[in-house]
Amino acid sequence: MPILTVLAVNAAVSAVAFLALWAVSLKIRDVSFIDAWWGPSMALLAWSTLLQGPITPHGLLLTGVCTLWAARLGGYLFWRWRQHGADRRYVSMLAHAEKHRGWSFAKTALLFVFATQYALGFVVALPVQLGQQAGALGPLAIAGAVLAATGIFFETIGDWQLTRFKADPENAGKVMDKGLWRYTRHPNYFGDACVWWGLYLIAAETGIGAWSLPGPVLITVLLTRWSGVPTTEGRMRKSKPGYEEYVARTSGFVPWFPKSAPLP
Repeated sequence: MPILTVLAVNAAVSAVAFLALWAVSLKIRDVSFIDAWWGPSMALLAWSTLLQGPITPHGLLLTGVCTLWAARLGGYLFWRWRQHGADRRYVSMLAHAEKHRGWSFAKTALLFVFATQYALGFVVALPVQLGQQAGALGPLAIAGAVLAATGIFFETIGDWQLTRFKADPENAGKVMDKGLWRYTRHPNYFGDACVWWGLYLIAAETGIGAWSLPGPVLITVLLTRWSGVPTTEGRMRKSKPGYEEYVARTSGFVPWFPKSAPLP
């Protein structure tokens, strides 16, 4: 099947899913659960591509790794939403649009939340859509699988360590600087980037998959310049005493040994 036809089908399938979830948000008056759909929405694109065939080794590897990543991330974010309720970012966005633009909940949710994630996710997921071409798995695909597995490890362990840290009442108001968080301030975001660069390497081995480069580039920009690191660090600087000292000694993204404390 022509790749443009595959992409068109994928876009339609994803649009139906996002519209259905938008309808759910109107019922419960909360859009926060959309973060839990971020990963599964891309796994859906991978599966849609795979099922349009032909099924190839690269397609199976890309779809398998993407599904594993999506299940882990989606499950964690869904649990977090159920534990903590509506996300303050979305509540503020919806209130601002209603106050200053006169927009309804439905319009803001559709345009600023669901349509935005739909478009961004489609681009990020280009490797699992363009890379499912015929051919035997080679060194680049193996390297990509190792990199993606490393990313999933970082995300999983980092989120687990942070969840345990927050669950201890004695850590209230403290900065998490143990485990992987000792070597990078954002092991979960670093892991996310590794996953998609790994998927890109797998895809690039097929030739046409190399054109999916905007996917890993976009997710890296999102994580380091837009909704990831800047949002988190802005909040942490305001709410956590000692966070500036943590920033001074700890790598911002790529894991590295912490800097020594300056002499008095």
